[in-house]
Amino acid sequence: MTLLAFIGFGEVGQTFAKGLLGNDGVEVAAYDLLFDDPQKRSGMLARAEALGVRVATDATDAARDARMVISAVTAAAAGEVARAAAGYLKPGQIFLDINSASPNTKRAAAGHVAASRADYVEGAVMAAVAGPGLKVPILAGGTAAQTAADLLNPLGMSLKPVATEIGRASATKLSRSIVIKGIEAILVQCAAAARRWDVEADVIASLKATYPGIDWPAQVEYAAERVGTHGLRRAQEMREAAAMVADLGLDPALCEGIASVQEKGAKK
Repeated sequence: MTLLAFIGFGEVGQTFAKGLLGNDGVEVAAYDLLFDDPQKRSGMLARAEALGVRVATDATDAARDARMVISAVTAAAAGEVARAAAGYLKPGQIFLDINSASPNTKRAAAGHVAASRADYVEGAVMAAVAGPGLKVPILAGGTAAQTAADLLNPLGMSLKPVATEIGRASATKLSRSIVIKGIEAILVQCAAAARRWDVEADVIASLKATYPGIDWPAQVEYAAERVGTHGLRRAQEMREAAAMVADLGLDPALCEGIASVQEKGAKK
């Protein structure tokens, strides 16, 4: 029996749990702060129970006897979750941190987990999970990255160990995100301005002429959907990218601007 625990049970946690539970001999427990929210609790519990996930009373309960604890919270909460995990993790357990946090945030998290003598593995999810689901590519870093891959890949996941040091995987992810989230922000603002001036058709035609290999109407629509649905989470991710850039002595203004557009474009 392979016991896995999720701290954070949003889109990523639910998608991964569903895929993992398709394997014989796998059990999953989960805890999310929304389990304790009177307005959200019933819906969250119903989704967990429908998947066959054990609903834990808290993070300590979720991690009890788990071979691996997967942190799938927001970037803003990643450090605090790792800090709290140091109080309940045990030697032999693996803490897989798949949050979109900066390299320095991941390094600090690794330091917290090390105090428990559990193994910390940095995970960087390299695409949206909605399409590939459990098979989404994940870069893994840390001395136990290969161990994590050996455990999860036979269950259908796709972890690729890229380094024994912490930070490389997250740097790859966030550097890529500057482009991906930045293009979304550019298209959302471009479309908004063009529509206000009733020149959207002309702008699209001009973009097609300059970059004929891109389906610009589809890209504009896709960007609006991603920002509207995931803008708050993407904004947090871009603030982590801004922190990474600032730590390197570079100007974080672009990343901060992308974060602002993503946040303001999110459907509240």
